[in-house]
Amino acid sequence: MMGLRIQVFFLSVWFQFLIIAAVTNTEDAVILKSLKDIFKDGLPPNWQGSDPCGDQWDGIECSRTRVTTITLSSMGLSGSLSGDITGLSELQTLDLSYNEDLKGSLPSSIGNLNKLTNLILVGCSLSGPIPDSIGSLQQLVFLSLNSNSFSGGIPASIGSLTKLYWLDLADNQLDGTIPVSDEDSPGLDMLVHTKHFHLGKNKLSGRIPEKLFNSHMVLIHVLFDSNQLTGPLPSSLGLVKTLEVVRFDGNLLSGTVPSNLNNLTNLNELFLSNNRLTGPMPNLTNLTTLSYLDMSNNTFDQSTIPSWFSTLQSLTTLTMESTELQGEVPATVFSLSHLQAVNLKRNRLDGTLDIGASHSSQLQSIYLQKNSISAFTDRPGANKDITIILADNPICQESGDPKEYCTASERGSSYTTPSKSCQPTPCSSGHISSPNCMCAYPYTGILNFRAPSFSGVGNETYYQNLEKTILVSFQSVKLPVDSVSLSNPRKNQSQYLEISLAVFPLGQDSFNRTGISRIGFVLSNQTYKPPKEFGPFFFIGDGYRHFTGETRKSEKTSIGVIIGAAVGGCVLLLLLVLAGVYAYRQKRRAEKANDQNPFAHWDPNKSSGSIPQLKGARCFSFEELNKYTNHFSDTNEVGSGGYGKVYRATLPSGQLIAIKRAQHGSMQGAVEFKTEIELLSRVHHKNLVTLLGFCYERGEQMLIYEYIPNGSLRDSLSGTSFCFC
Repeated sequence: MMGLRIQVFFLSVWFQFLIIAAVTNTEDAVILKSLKDIFKDGLPPNWQGSDPCGDQWDGIECSRTRVTTITLSSMGLSGSLSGDITGLSELQTLDLSYNEDLKGSLPSSIGNLNKLTNLILVGCSLSGPIPDSIGSLQQLVFLSLNSNSFSGGIPASIGSLTKLYWLDLADNQLDGTIPVSDEDSPGLDMLVHTKHFHLGKNKLSGRIPEKLFNSHMVLIHVLFDSNQLTGPLPSSLGLVKTLEVVRFDGNLLSGTVPSNLNNLTNLNELFLSNNRLTGPMPNLTNLTTLSYLDMSNNTFDQSTIPSWFSTLQSLTTLTMESTELQGEVPATVFSLSHLQAVNLKRNRLDGTLDIGASHSSQLQSIYLQKNSISAFTDRPGANKDITIILADNPICQESGDPKEYCTASERGSSYTTPSKSCQPTPCSSGHISSPNCMCAYPYTGILNFRAPSFSGVGNETYYQNLEKTILVSFQSVKLPVDSVSLSNPRKNQSQYLEISLAVFPLGQDSFNRTGISRIGFVLSNQTYKPPKEFGPFFFIGDGYRHFTGETRKSEKTSIGVIIGAAVGGCVLLLLLVLAGVYAYRQKRRAEKANDQNPFAHWDPNKSSGSIPQLKGARCFSFEELNKYTNHFSDTNEVGSGGYGKVYRATLPSGQLIAIKRAQHGSMQGAVEFKTEIELLSRVHHKNLVTLLGFCYERGEQMLIYEYIPNGSLRDSLSGTSFCFC
C-alpha cells in the first residue's frame, strides 16, 4: 500500500512538472517553423528553437501546448500566406495587419480553421478572390479584410457565418452583385446578428436586392459608399430600426428615396450624395437623432428649403449642394442648437441671407457659393467667428470694395497635439519629441473615420477628447504607452476624416515587438472605441523598424510552486530533479527522432502511430542532396516541368538517383506531402520508377527516385530513346 501511495505521489508531481515544462504540440511547431521560410522578412528574431509556446515567441499565444493566437501586425512581413498555417487546428485569432509586403492570395484551406473567431488582415497587399471556403468558419465573429486588393465577387457563403458581428471588406477590388439567399445558396440577408456591413470603396454593381435587409437584423452601420450600384434604394432598408450610420453615396442610384427611411429614429448619419436620385426630397422629420445629412449632387424636384430642416434638433452638419433648392434660406435653419456647418452651394437660392440673431453658438461655416443671393444682413460682432462664403452670387458682383464673405475660403486645420507644460527637447536624427518632451521612435499610422458626425476639422475639442480616449484605451490593457499625438486632420475624397497618429513608448525610446503587435491588435480588432461623434473607423499602421531589445523569456515556473516543492522535503526535490533529467532526455530523444523523421507526431490521433508507413523509402537531409548535386548545379539538371526541376545525382554507394525538387508555387501542405510519399512508397511495378526517399527541410519538398538514363515511360512505350546523360 505504501509503495502504491509513493507511485501515485510521484505521478502527481510528474504531471505537475509536465504542465510547468509543457512544450508546443509537434504539428503546430512544424507549421510555425515552416512560416519562417515563407515570410522572408519581418519575423521576430526570437523565433528560434523548436518550442514556440515554451520559448514565448513574439506574436504567439498558446493554451497549454496548442497555438491559439498569432498577432504580427506592423512587423514588416513579406512573402505570401501559406496554406500550411491552416493546419493550426486550435487557432482562434489571426492578425497579420499592416504588413504591406504580404502578398498573394488567401488560401482556400482557410476554411479548415474551424475554431477561428477573429480573422484580421487589414492593410496588406493580398489579392485574388476571397475563397468560398470562408463560409466554413462557423465560429467567426470578426472578419476584417479591408484595404487589400481582393477581387471577384463577395462569397455568398459568408451568409452562413451565423455568429458574425463585424464584416469589413471595404477598399478592395470586389465586383459583381450583392449576394442574397435563395433555395440553393446563403446570402448576406441571413446575417441577422451582424452589426457592421462595411463594403464601401469597391466595384460592386447591379441593383441593391430588396431582400438584403429585413426587420430581424440588428445592423448599426451599413456602408456601401463609392461603388457602382444602380437602381433604387430598397424600401427594406427602412425596416432595420437599429441603424445609426448609412452610406450609399458615390454610386449610380436612381429613383426616389423610400419614405420609410423616416422610421429610422436611431439614425445619426445619412449619406446619399453623388447619385442620380430623383423625385421629391424625402421628409425626414422623425429623425430626431440625425446629426449629419448629406444628399448633395442629386436631381431632386425643385423645391424651397423644407421646413423639416429646422426640426432636426441634433443636426451638426447640413450638406445639400446641387439639390435644386430655391427661394430664400430661412433664418430658422441656423438656429438649431448643435449646428456647426451648412453647405448649400450650387443651388437656386436667392433673396437676402439673414442668419438671425439667435443662431447656434457652435456655428462655424456657411457655404453658399454659386447661388443667386442679392443681399446679406450683416450683424457686426455677431458673425465674427463664422466663415461665410457668398462668392459667385450677385451680391459679390457689385462694384466697390469686396466684402470678406466674397473672398473668404473654406477652413482647413493645422492641429497638432501640443507639448504638455514642458520645453520640447531637440532630438537626434530619427527621434521625435513626444507631447511629454521625450525623444523616441513612435509607432505611427493613419486613423480613418468613415462617418464623423461633425463637419469642421478645425475644432480642437474633438481631437483633444480623441487623444484622451486613445491613451486611456492603451493604458487600460497595460500597454507600455507614454503618450499619443494627433496631427494634420483632413477630409479625403470619400469624405473620410484622416488623422495622423503617433504612439510614444513608455520608459524607453522604442517599442519591443510585443508592444507593437498589441497596439496594432487593439486598433485592428476595434477594442478601442472612439468617441461616438467620430463614428466607425479603421487604422492603417506604418511598418515599425526601431524595435528595442527583444522580449526576454519570462519564467513560466511559478515561484510559489518552487517554494512549495522545497517545503515538501528532500525527497520531493529529488523527484523533481529526476523528473527534470528524464524530461530533458526525452525531449532530446524526441528532437533527435524528429530530425531523423520530420513527420513524427503529424497525426497523433492515428492508433497505428504517427510515423509515415514507408516501404523502401527513407528520409534524406537537405545537406546530403545539396552535396550530391553540387549545390543543385545546372550541370546536374536533367529536366523541368510544372512541378519543378529534376536533378541527377550519385549516392556514395554508386547508385544513380533522380531528385524531383518542387518549386515554391507547386508545394503542398505538410499533411498532403506526407500522404503522397506514403502512397508512392507502396506503388511497385516494373514499368514505374521506384521512390527511394524524400526530403522535407528548410521549406523544401523533394522526391528521390531511381535514375532511368533512357528517358521517360512514354519514351519507352513509344520506342523513342533519349538519354539525359
